[in-house]
Amino acid sequence: MAELIRLPKMSDTMTEGVIVSWLMKVGDQVKVGDILAEVETDKATMELENFVKGTVLHLEAKEGEAIPVDSIIAVVGNPGDDYKSLLAGVNTHPSATETIELVEEKEDLPIEILTVESKDQTRLIASPLAKKIAQEKGIDIRSIQGSGDGGRIVKRDIDAGNSAIATSGIATSYTAFNGSEGYDEQPVSQMRKTIAKRLSESKFTVPHFYLTMEILMDKAVEARTAINEYTDMKVSVNDLIVKAAATALRKHPKVNSSWLGDKIRFNHHIHIGVAMALEEGLLVPVVRFADQKSLSQISSEVKTFSARAKEKKLQSEDWTGNTFTISNLGMFGIEAFTAIINTPDTCIMAVGAVRESVIVENGQMRAGHTMKVTLSCDHRVVDGVVGSRFLVTFKELLEQPVKLLV
Repeated sequence: MAELIRLPKMSDTMTEGVIVSWLMKVGDQVKVGDILAEVETDKATMELENFVKGTVLHLEAKEGEAIPVDSIIAVVGNPGDDYKSLLAGVNTHPSATETIELVEEKEDLPIEILTVESKDQTRLIASPLAKKIAQEKGIDIRSIQGSGDGGRIVKRDIDAGNSAIATSGIATSYTAFNGSEGYDEQPVSQMRKTIAKRLSESKFTVPHFYLTMEILMDKAVEARTAINEYTDMKVSVNDLIVKAAATALRKHPKVNSSWLGDKIRFNHHIHIGVAMALEEGLLVPVVRFADQKSLSQISSEVKTFSARAKEKKLQSEDWTGNTFTISNLGMFGIEAFTAIINTPDTCIMAVGAVRESVIVENGQMRAGHTMKVTLSCDHRVVDGVVGSRFLVTFKELLEQPVKLLV
């Protein structure tokens, strides 16, 4: 008997996914555990495992198209199974890529009518973008031969001039140049959609306030250099920052909290989210129990997360459960910035570059290294004094990094 394959929820925040590529085609035999497709979720590209034994009878979802969670994406069963009546009884995703009929004759598929005649006039079929470009360029769009479905006129038809183009004769008062206007468009990825949704909700619903502090980094830089002379696992400044933040959170538990609407959760464990930028967007893998780990352990985990993130191999458990987040743009030379809180966390710390500066001590000037950090706080939970005390402890730990080793 034919069985419907639906798109599962592959992360806690996933509402839709994109079939990056089908790894099976219609007519293939599949067994439990086979990988049907690669699916782009809001976090990463993941493998979709099959749980039904049989033959792939039908592929409902197109590659590259956004599909809501729980939509039917394929049908698996036995050759000759009447899956069409099964599909007819449910709401399916509206686009099908491929269908198999393992019977003697194949039914004629209906052709979608893309033109409508009314009162002896045929409605012009063109995309809104094509109409807009034609209007801006003074082109009579009726003279264009469309290359889209059913003769639909699309942007490339206007750009390429697929047929004789009759100008509308609109006079222009500017001097013509040989340059041409243009742009590229691409669909919004699932990751970018989720980032937009979550950060918009955070920015416009969470009452942010910001605390900025400058930290003297001379001893932290010296400590990193000394540590790296004695270990193969090279420690970065960011690893010191993660360790210092985790240690400071242990002393200031109100900062290590979550806003849950009708209650505030003060977390006993310390899980540090480390923001990592990819071309598709931002991921925040989590270093769990960071206060209990050595610098080399933190360094190893962060490097592993970074490599897996670039390969899109992070799993849902890698980016969930954070209680505090760090976003570091220092490697790009950014001196200071503010970050949007990664809810349900109540704080996120934005870290700038370690810069060589002129330090004034006891009326004397000398060269030194400084770094600015900005703590974004949810004022519903963390008050200014609470956030400030956390930063004071964080500053002390980085200015006396030997305290991180005890």
